[in-house]
Amino acid sequence: QVQLVESGGGLVQAGGSLRLSCVASGRTFSSCAMGWFRQAPGKEREFVAVISRSGGTTSYTNSVKGRFTISRDNAKNMVYLQMNSLKPEDTAVYYCAGDLYYSGTSSHGYNYWGQGTQVTVSS
Repeated sequence: QVQLVESGGGLVQAGGSLRLSCVASGRTFSSCAMGWFRQAPGKEREFVAVISRSGGTTSYTNSVKGRFTISRDNAKNMVYLQMNSLKPEDTAVYYCAGDLYYSGTSSHGYNYWGQGTQVTVSS
């Protein structure tokens, strides 16, 4: 199975930047589309970004377009989320997710999940 571990979260001021990392274990990582989701207190888990198996295709939710960039390095079993121009409304626990067959925007479509990393943006 694929195990995912996120890191890189922290506390930043509005307008600042963070880069989240997700390292995967397992032979099938390169066969998985990988996504980032986030969940704020009292809210449902929200799609943020997804990247195809080869890294050739990406998709983002409208609220982060132009500010966030998802990327991957299959040789290192790593997925990244570069977050720039952060806003207080970006505050949430960020999760890395993957699946062999699904690459959409619903959290229910992904079988593999990390434990999450906290991102807090102060105003």
